[in-house]
Amino acid sequence: MAPEQLGYPLEGLKVLDFSRVLAGPFAGRMLSDLGAEVVKIEPPEGDSSRLWGKTTAGISGYFNMINAGKRGISIDLRAEGAQDLVLALVKHADVVLENFRPDVMPRLGIGYERLASVNPRLIMLSISGFGRDGPESQRPAYAPIVHAELGLIDRVVRQRGVKIDLPLSVADTNAGLHGLVALLSAVIMRARTGLGQHIDLSMMDATLVSDDQFHFEIEDAEATRNLPPDIWDTGVGAILVSVDFRWLWKLLTSEFGVIDPVTADMALDAKITARREAVADFMMSLSSWDAVEQTMAKMNLAWGRVRSGKSLREQPTLAFRKSVIDVDDRAGGVRPMVQTPYRFSQAAAGVRGPAPHKGEHNADILRSWLGLSDADIAALLSRGILTRDEERAG
Repeated sequence: MAPEQLGYPLEGLKVLDFSRVLAGPFAGRMLSDLGAEVVKIEPPEGDSSRLWGKTTAGISGYFNMINAGKRGISIDLRAEGAQDLVLALVKHADVVLENFRPDVMPRLGIGYERLASVNPRLIMLSISGFGRDGPESQRPAYAPIVHAELGLIDRVVRQRGVKIDLPLSVADTNAGLHGLVALLSAVIMRARTGLGQHIDLSMMDATLVSDDQFHFEIEDAEATRNLPPDIWDTGVGAILVSVDFRWLWKLLTSEFGVIDPVTADMALDAKITARREAVADFMMSLSSWDAVEQTMAKMNLAWGRVRSGKSLREQPTLAFRKSVIDVDDRAGGVRPMVQTPYRFSQAAAGVRGPAPHKGEHNADILRSWLGLSDADIAALLSRGILTRDEERAG
């Protein structure tokens, strides 16, 4: 039987996703790819990531990528009566995701204790920058703040000489993935105990535990670390070669006859510079990708083209695995989407559609989860508890 006929691993799991931007929504996107029914709950102003990236049919590329496959409901959590609606939904939920500062959900009357009182089996994942208690729990945090606080930016400065943030939101995605591990562990434990629980996950902890270079610094052992890989220009483009320069030099002189320009009277810095220039000249002599590949294969070295993001659909492995797919752009065409990384032998997984418009599924969700009538839903809209994108979801 084909995996798609066997269904998705998380079919039947109901998730309320209150989170915004990246850390929480990324975990929600992965849950959706695995078959969970993920309902994204947005405020009247919408998730701020709706403003980022190319907009097609009113949905930005960033928002679409992180919220694909979810259904959308828009609730003004500050409106009178909103708390009752949330509690009614929570009674039917398995999981709640949120990444507000720790005091926000309790102030709205929907903190974990209140939610667990109506659904003791509820698993709530709370992602915050600095954890739910402690001296910095109230600090706002985005990925660059965590990168700075954990020494990642300082490491870039020391190793590359440039004061700049990392080019991707590592702290957010690490928190989302570690949150996913914790959440699914709690689901397994609930099957054994019948109890839900509250998961307190900080971006600081998640990023630190994922930092494979941290021990060099905490043990004051920088001198023992492996040398970083070099990027070399060849005659056809730049490549990264993952090897200690000293070993690369030995291989080039022994396998390809590169002449050592060093003389006995040269200072160490001058020797290093001369040898690096000799390697640079050799690399530039490689005039085709076949020549690059054959050279690296002869030395048995790991290497990669320094590609632009625009070219990734042509990267052989990504093309073979269909890692970038096309989804409905809701305007009569398609737009690119990153496919799920999870590939099962006995189950389906993958993107199940584009991201929702704000409040697009208000009526569908409230009918299917709570059995509300059209009149009930209209009343919630008139009271300002429910909101929606009137142009596209009205």
